[in-house]
Amino acid sequence: MARTVEAVIDRDGKIRLLEPVPPGSRRRALVIIFDEPSVSDETAILSEKALQDWNRPEEDAAWSHLQPGK
Repeated sequence: MARTVEAVIDRDGKIRLLEPVPPGSRRRALVIIFDEPSVSDETAILSEKALQDWNRPEEDAAWSHLQPGK
C-alpha cells in the first residue's frame, strides 16, 4: 500500500522526512520537488515580525541561565 510522507530538501540536497517511517524491508520512493518553499521556511519567514521583540539584550539576559556555555 502506498503512503505519502512530507519531506524537505536542505541546501546540500539531503532529503529529511518530517515523520518517521517504520523500519523494515527496503522500499521504493518517489520524490516530487515543489517550486514553493517548504512550510517550515514559510513559517520562519512569517514569524520574524512576531518574534522580533525577543531579539533584545534584556531577553538574552533573562534567558542566559539556560545557556551555560555562552
